[in-house]
Amino acid sequence: MNKKVDSIIENSKDSLVESVRQSIRFKSVEEPAAGEGAPFGLGVKGALDHALDLAASFGFDTVNYDGYAGCVDYGEGEEMLGVVCHVDVVPEGEGWLYPPYAAEIHDGKIYGRGAMDDKGPAICAIYALKAIKEAGLPMRRRVRIILGTNEETGWGCMDHYKKVAEIPTLTISPDAEYPLVNSEKGIYHPTFKCAVKTDIRVNGGTRANVVCGKAKAFVPVPVEEVEKHLNIITERGMSVECSAVEGGTELMIVGQDAHGSIPEHGKNAMQAAFALMNALPLTGEDRRVASILYNAFKFDMHGESIGIDRTDSSGRLTLNPGVIAWDEDGFELAIDVRHPTSMEFTGVRDGIAAAIGELSPELIHEKQQNGHFIPEDSELVSKLLKVYAERTGKYEAPLAIGGGTYARAFPNAVAFGCEKAGISGPIHMPNEYVGIDELMFDTHMLADAMIALACEE
Repeated sequence: MNKKVDSIIENSKDSLVESVRQSIRFKSVEEPAAGEGAPFGLGVKGALDHALDLAASFGFDTVNYDGYAGCVDYGEGEEMLGVVCHVDVVPEGEGWLYPPYAAEIHDGKIYGRGAMDDKGPAICAIYALKAIKEAGLPMRRRVRIILGTNEETGWGCMDHYKKVAEIPTLTISPDAEYPLVNSEKGIYHPTFKCAVKTDIRVNGGTRANVVCGKAKAFVPVPVEEVEKHLNIITERGMSVECSAVEGGTELMIVGQDAHGSIPEHGKNAMQAAFALMNALPLTGEDRRVASILYNAFKFDMHGESIGIDRTDSSGRLTLNPGVIAWDEDGFELAIDVRHPTSMEFTGVRDGIAAAIGELSPELIHEKQQNGHFIPEDSELVSKLLKVYAERTGKYEAPLAIGGGTYARAFPNAVAFGCEKAGISGPIHMPNEYVGIDELMFDTHMLADAMIALACEE
């Protein structure tokens, strides 16, 4: 901790809050490329430009790497500390108390998509570096804040950055939890296509890594019969509306969005649809397909029915069927799996394929990221744990998570904050928020981290 830096941060509170609100107002959900400098759409470009313009207004050198990533640079030294954040967000979904891109303040909290994941922390990092610069602290390592634009959907931003720019000596990513995360499970995202001919239709989900909070379905069963089985859905805490249409019943099932790595925090409307269909008096191919899907996924969160449930020191496997598009030609199903580091993703792939094997699944897309681990006795982990203990007055052990952060994009990196235990700003869910007190705490903590890892001792 440094008293001068702390004072500068406290005096910047109003400006910091306004900068976070400005960033949230950009709907930076990935969209098709929109010309030069906008590979992920104009909303993402706007959020990146805003962050870089803010940093430039503080006198920092900035670089825009073709709209894929931006950098904010300060300091001296042959080695570099990276602070890697992202300005893109998942789709807003439904069920918000306040407009998701209005950045309204209520009860000391800023509400909006990206408030916690990861625009708030990104702006905090810029203000933390500004305080160090204004305090005139001598540097032994350069600091580079790296702003990604495609973290939620593909990491093409990091792929591009690593091709054209310098890799930091050590890196922190303020995109997880305190005190820090030094172990991340492997991530596997497969999409399977099954060319089955049914009268069933199901469409739901926004991203593989988001619990399917809403699913629209059609079943060729009279509404009077469907209504007899709705308790399968409602007893799970979900709501459902159904109406008679030509040839059967149309349903709207509403569950709860959540991050795909913590499916227990959500309610998966797709799995509820499978369960309902399995209980209905379907016939022929409809009955066969519905039964296979229900028996593969049930209401599981760990691949239990598939037979891939595993646990090691990095945690327990999670499985989230995230997006389904089912029409007259069959369906495509995108799945999010976070698997223990001791487990190969090929075992996950083969297990899912076998579970729905009778439907002749075709793997049409897959994305895989290895697990990530940095030892507790490393400079990076040991100093950050000390920083956290000095600021909070308590020592806590590092964490292992299922979420995937930018830390795994670099060789010597961990996730450092910004969520505190017991204080959640429901990321990937409706009503995402960041508390203003938490913004100030995060800015102080990131400044402490930069001082410990980049300033002269």
